[in-house]
Amino acid sequence: MPHYDMLILGAVSKDIIITPEDTEYSVGGAVVYASVALKHLEANLLAVTKLHPHDKQALEVFKRYGVPHLFRESPTTTSIRNTYHTADRDRRTCEALGMVAPFTLDDVPPDAAADVYYLGGLMKGEFPEDFVLAMTKRGKVAIDAQAFMRVNENGPMVFRDWDNKREVIAAVHYLKTDAAEAETLTGEQDRRKAIKILAHWGAKEVILTHHTEVLVCVEDDIHAAPFTAQNLSGRTGRGDTCFASYCYWRQNHTPAEACRFAAEVTSRKMEHPGPFTGKIEDVVGAIQHSGNRNSR
Repeated sequence: MPHYDMLILGAVSKDIIITPEDTEYSVGGAVVYASVALKHLEANLLAVTKLHPHDKQALEVFKRYGVPHLFRESPTTTSIRNTYHTADRDRRTCEALGMVAPFTLDDVPPDAAADVYYLGGLMKGEFPEDFVLAMTKRGKVAIDAQAFMRVNENGPMVFRDWDNKREVIAAVHYLKTDAAEAETLTGEQDRRKAIKILAHWGAKEVILTHHTEVLVCVEDDIHAAPFTAQNLSGRTGRGDTCFASYCYWRQNHTPAEACRFAAEVTSRKMEHPGPFTGKIEDVVGAIQHSGNRNSR
């Protein structure tokens, strides 16, 4: 049976990205941003995606970056239009132009095992809660809150509180939110208080992103690392890159080390549109250099 560091499931998305400066058309989705980044970080991974057969040309993104992948047929393909309204890229309008059929256990390779099963959802409905709970029987599961809170309301996507959040959060190992999602889930504006609440609900490790930093809560301890990007031209995919790189590095490193690693990878990714394609030695070297400088 093949064993992977991470098995990444998620819908490829035909993206339209509108910023105050430009309009970009690309193939994205959590499965793309996470798997391409991890490939460049030398992870042993497998990506599993779904889309309509007529859109199979979108799979070229995996071939271009040498990402091992499997394709499952869906009667529809996910497509999202992101309109960013501010320079920090924290305020955006998301519109669903299409959504893939929900993932089922039949989509998961029966002969594959992984240290982490990473469910890269883009909107509510892609990963049914029963599916998530079933996957937790196979091993450590990582979920992004947006996959259960971002609701497609016949086009515009809005964030809603998550009815069954306590049951699902208690079952997974890794939970990722951004600051706004955490506030909606917990009612707490202070992100350090919010991440503690989410951790107390049962997720073993909680990752919270803000435009200034990433926070991690493990065993009631909070770790933080700043984002240091010099520009935000590659803001789309920030959360997926941060979450995936944390989950991967965490397998053999402390929560604090994985937090710093994820922040460094993500900072570099945000400076360039598209997935992270840097080198792991550059990331590790930058962290070491920063640590030596701060210890003087």
